[in-house]
Amino acid sequence: MSDSRLVVLALLLLAGCGGPATEGGGPAEGPAPAPGARFARAEFSDLPGWNEDALDDAQGALRRSCAAIGKKPADAVLGGGEAARPVAAWKTLCAAIAAAPDGTALRRTLEAETTPYLVRGPQGKTGLFTGYCEAELRGSFLPVAPYLVPVYGRPVDLAEGMAGGTRSVGRLVRGRPVPYFSRAEIETGAIREAAPVLLWTDDAVDLHIAQIQGSSRVTLSGGERLRIGFAGSNGLPFKGLGRILLDHGLLAPGRATMADIRDWLHAHPDRAPALMRENPRYVFFRLILGEGPIGALGIPLTPGRSLAVDPAFIPLGAPLWLSTRDPDGRPLTRLMVAQDTGAAIKGAVRGDVFWGAGPEAFAVAGRMKSPGSYYLLVPKSPAP
Repeated sequence: MSDSRLVVLALLLLAGCGGPATEGGGPAEGPAPAPGARFARAEFSDLPGWNEDALDDAQGALRRSCAAIGKKPADAVLGGGEAARPVAAWKTLCAAIAAAPDGTALRRTLEAETTPYLVRGPQGKTGLFTGYCEAELRGSFLPVAPYLVPVYGRPVDLAEGMAGGTRSVGRLVRGRPVPYFSRAEIETGAIREAAPVLLWTDDAVDLHIAQIQGSSRVTLSGGERLRIGFAGSNGLPFKGLGRILLDHGLLAPGRATMADIRDWLHAHPDRAPALMRENPRYVFFRLILGEGPIGALGIPLTPGRSLAVDPAFIPLGAPLWLSTRDPDGRPLTRLMVAQDTGAAIKGAVRGDVFWGAGPEAFAVAGRMKSPGSYYLLVPKSPAP
């Protein structure tokens, strides 16, 4: 990459303020209250397929989580209910994980140092598991055809705060907070003076999908590649593109995978902008240099091992044993790590599997919608 482009990147990184790393927002602090969640103690023999998962490629994901947990005060608490444990206990577990030389030793370590808890929702309900991926965009630093769709960084007037335990997002008008601009308002110029344009892309549909996924790899017109990640949102409710097209009778039930949605919108450029604006939520990005994409825990995600969860129930950084099925109906039983969140990932038993980047990951992630359950693995030390 040329020196001039590196200078541009540095300036854009300064302009793209920090903030939550993914679409769902930042990590929850303190113990999760776990309202409506039920934690039933289990044995490792209860975990479907426990001895069949080769854990070697899970070590990196676990160690990254441990690095994030290690930055927390030792007397803080992660998790809620029966699964609550002090950070000091997690640090002890992390030391044991770091000492495991391979997947076989890691399995023995987890069996010796953790207790599995089956997580259930109200009335003992199981949950739903979907998939997501790192989206792909084509882009340019200059607005020259066909790159005419702006990719906005975080606006300077975007304000976030906590009110009554709930995160609020908006802007100040004459000293009073008001909701932030909607997608329709933003796409018709409302933040032109308030937000930096990180780069320009050639496809508004793919940009919308990147906003849903929370991150994207961008191939620039000159062939260079970079990453963009979540830097905030306008805080308005999210409405999925599949739901919008189904409500209008434009897709048949069961034919609303992400690939189906993208193909329909690309095939109907006259209708696509108005339909996409029915999702009022809008995501802002920041440029990322180095490994990625970055999840809500502030660390790079691992394909096939990182899981987006609801941090009101599951502590970020914790290992989970997932029991569900992939989009082709095959059993999907493996060790996952809670490392991300999402606007649509709500509930005691709700997860989004990160599948990586590229066409294959997009095809798998876009088709996944499977019932299932998971077990939370927590240090054996007593609850606080």
